[in-house]
Amino acid sequence: MQLRYAFRLDPGPGQRVALARAFGCARVVYNDAVAARERARREGAAFPSAGALSKMLITEAKQGPERQWLSEVSAVVLQQALRDVERAYTNFFASLKGARQGSRVGAPRFKSKRDARQAIRFTANARWKITKAGRLLLPKIGEVKVRWSRTLPSVPSSVTVIRDAAGRFFASFVVETDPDADLARMPDADGLPSVGIDLGLTHFAVLSDGTKIDNPRFLRRAEKKLKKAQRELSRKQKRSKNREKARLKVARAHARVADARREFHHQLSTQMIRENQAVAVEDLAVKGLARTRLGKSVHDAGWAQFLAMLEYKAQRYARVFVKVGRFEPTSQVCSVCGVKDGPKPLHVRTWTCTHCGTVHDRDHNAAKNVKQAAGLAVTACRAQVRPELVPAQREEAGSRGILTGTRVA
Repeated sequence: MQLRYAFRLDPGPGQRVALARAFGCARVVYNDAVAARERARREGAAFPSAGALSKMLITEAKQGPERQWLSEVSAVVLQQALRDVERAYTNFFASLKGARQGSRVGAPRFKSKRDARQAIRFTANARWKITKAGRLLLPKIGEVKVRWSRTLPSVPSSVTVIRDAAGRFFASFVVETDPDADLARMPDADGLPSVGIDLGLTHFAVLSDGTKIDNPRFLRRAEKKLKKAQRELSRKQKRSKNREKARLKVARAHARVADARREFHHQLSTQMIRENQAVAVEDLAVKGLARTRLGKSVHDAGWAQFLAMLEYKAQRYARVFVKVGRFEPTSQVCSVCGVKDGPKPLHVRTWTCTHCGTVHDRDHNAAKNVKQAAGLAVTACRAQVRPELVPAQREEAGSRGILTGTRVA
């Protein structure tokens, strides 16, 4: 399985300038490619090919006075910007034809230097590598200090350097994991139970065995500080240095909330996968729920991110992951006798079955119904399931001189 491993970067002042230059050059090439495609569309002409765009927007542009500064950055970064344009248009046309799953994708737009996220990608052709001192050597940028938190499982095929809205820099490596090593990290699935999970707002998750996991409410807890920082930002003069400082303060506050929520999801999803051979969840309509009066609480819970983590970790560690249809009446059916008792308002947290007289906790009963609807209560398979290969964003490969057997200093 191909995954991304992200690590924090600590570039020096000169390296920050070089990275900003690389971000800007990649953004200009991207915007020029979008403009060329749009110009061809308006004129009714054929879309220029990737080779023609590369020759016109990179090779020839470097020779002219207006774009000669493109030669100050690695050519691979510019080529990858063109590949991003091609990928964006491919997704857009596939979405129009209905050939792409998921929500509708809009047409590629022009990028701005004020976008919250800036990124450049280095592939094998860029000759980047990890030095013996554990620094990330990037062409025309230099050796950047990396905060290594764990050892890479294999030699990465590419690295993406990202600057987020809070001004932090990250290196995201695409690595190939070893299925045998992944299975050795987890206990054997034989003998482990199966579990159904009901997600909610009062409790983040209620398991079919009766365990209740509290909802941390990271955004609600930080809301007071966020409101104060946002008020300070609104009072600053636009385009001023003080406004930029206030903007960074707000972005860092939001980043702390997002990081805490992501860490909670990682720990809980890993625990669910480690302790169970099969996990069943309900396929929630998160986008629809986010448009209700409970929208802020729904976003704060981050159900979609948690379910995505559960799914890929189950595939990685050979566990069974099942999604139950969102129209399954898990909150209306008695998990003991199976009688459907009808819909109930949200304030009803306990109810008594009119047929068998069992008193149910609403969320616990729903979790048991999720497990039964997935067939895990009777037909859970105890055989090992080999995870399928999941392609990463790019397929480049190459040795970057990285030590993967021991921890990189």
